[in-house]
Amino acid sequence: MEPCIPASWEREDEMSDALIEVGKAPVIAYSEKNWDKARASVTPNYHYDEVATHRAVDGIDKVLDVWKGWAKAFPDSKATFHDAFASGDTVVVELTWKGTHTGPLATPSGEVAPTGKSINLRAVQIQEVKNGKVASTRQYFDMATLMSQLGLKG
Repeated sequence: MEPCIPASWEREDEMSDALIEVGKAPVIAYSEKNWDKARASVTPNYHYDEVATHRAVDGIDKVLDVWKGWAKAFPDSKATFHDAFASGDTVVVELTWKGTHTGPLATPSGEVAPTGKSINLRAVQIQEVKNGKVASTRQYFDMATLMSQLGLKG
């Protein structure tokens, strides 16, 4: 006999799935280098906090400048999703960033010339969703791993 699942649980699962898709949208847009799609997936006053680089910016225009900097350094960079969870208005996404360092990488201590090396970097993003769009993202990744994969000292 199949267990009876309350309809309210099924609605919660559907709502969680929809919220997770909202949370994934900016990552997918970045992976496609589709800046209009990225802009459409977040609120105008979107807050992006890149914990490993100590870079936090407000407003989609400034965030896109940051993302375009990563895309310049790693033009083929793409995310692969591993898992995602939603609770309330919060989405947590586990992913891996992969790409090849073929462009200049801007860092606080100056520009790093292309190394031609590939990265395979695990990350976690915590997204806050408001009115069907991502309002803020905190992204966590290991900077020492990134530098090591590029053959640089961290």
